Amino acid sequence: MSRDYLAYVSVAVSALIAYSIASIVNQYLRLRHIKGPPGAGFCKWWLVRAVGGGRLHLDFYEACEKYGSIVRIGPNDLITSDPELMKRMLNVRTTYRRSNWYDGMRLKPGQDNVLSARDDELHHRLRSKMSAGYSGKEVENLEAKIDQNVLRLVDLLDRYVSEDKPFDFGAKAQYFTLDVISDLAFGEPFGDLTTDSDVHEYIRTMEENMPTIILTKESLTKVRPRPTHSIAKQVVAERFGPNKKVQKDMLGSFIARGLSQAEAESEVLMQLLAGSDTTATAIRATILHVITNPKVTAALRAEIDAAHLSRPIVSDAEARAMPYLQAVIKEGLRMFPPVVGQMSKEVVSNDGAGDTFKGVHLPEGTRIGYCAWGIFRRSDIWGADSHLFRPERWLEADAEGLRLMEGTLELVFGYGKWQCLGRNVALMELNKVFVEVSCANGPSRDIAPSLFKETLY
Repeated sequence: MSRDYLAYVSVAVSALIAYSIASIVNQYLRLRHIKGPPGAGFCKWWLVRAVGGGRLHLDFYEACEKYGSIVRIGPNDLITSDPELMKRMLNVRTTYRRSNWYDGMRLKPGQDNVLSARDDELHHRLRSKMSAGYSGKEVENLEAKIDQNVLRLVDLLDRYVSEDKPFDFGAKAQYFTLDVISDLAFGEPFGDLTTDSDVHEYIRTMEENMPTIILTKESLTKVRPRPTHSIAKQVVAERFGPNKKVQKDMLGSFIARGLSQAEAESEVLMQLLAGSDTTATAIRATILHVITNPKVTAALRAEIDAAHLSRPIVSDAEARAMPYLQAVIKEGLRMFPPVVGQMSKEVVSNDGAGDTFKGVHLPEGTRIGYCAWGIFRRSDIWGADSHLFRPERWLEADAEGLRLMEGTLELVFGYGKWQCLGRNVALMELNKVFVEVSCANGPSRDIAPSLFKETLY
């Protein structure tokens, strides 16, 4: 090997090292004015550890408590606990766009869904095809279908009580939400409540694969398809072809409004994930807070007992007219927001100069994520006791305070052009479940919740 060749290699390696160092330094300098954990400005290790550790919501919260409402958690990543900045990024006319974080929500290789779509035009097109289905306008007997599944849940609870067996609400809550979303989306529930089992092993599969689903590169997914794909393929295939089924359910509405077979498969996968896990989390967390707080339990039951409710299941309209129930639901969503992922947006401006928020410059291309725990525990919004589950705060607030609280709580379901399409369905489920479970769970009955383990990515 000649000396000239060795010299050439040495120069090339040195140049590469110098370039890498310069890039790291330049990246650090872009956001040097924003504080964060040590080393976060130079590499992604802090962020990777937070995401992979399963306590991302707490790591983000602790960072915001220590460093402020805008925190640097990576070379090009920030998080915020300021609801005003969140609304600035999410409003209908925002120039911000979804970052590459959303690529992890592309559950079907090569096919975006309404949650993963980063292109505004594509996102708007998908929403326009799906909004009627989610609103219930084109779903036959939407509320009646939810009622039937609530009855199945209560029947299952009664069966356990009659046999003097502990009832694991942690597991049964997701049986319920899976049966509801499959019933509304495909016209037939999975049957988890009827069989008292994870029929398609969906829950087990998602629990085992969630970190992989979020982090696996699409190229690897094509080689090793995710196990949930077969459910989507089978359900959607029945709606296309010469012998296609035509039904007045969500999927039928999506297809009638122009969703292709590939798009439908992708949306079905997202429905199962977003429509079951998030609502189940809200049910579990709120039930746990209620049954471990005797004062709240007594107040909720008193309101239910005093109301003249439809039987066998309370109507959605009746539940919405119950002030304490609504306060319990809002407080449950505040204390344990079902979605706490980074969900970062990218700074995009019309002139390429970035953005400035409350005197803080946010350079073009910077990713800014969501610190849910920080937003929903701010004492300036929720009071000095923001760490406590206290539904009464919603009934005691003056008009201005209530408006601020309710406006901030909207962030639980997204906001502006990215608001969750399934919001109304989820709230209907919560309205009915908390009333009927409270009725079923009388003084002589007992619900034994599973230990509440938080593992959030």
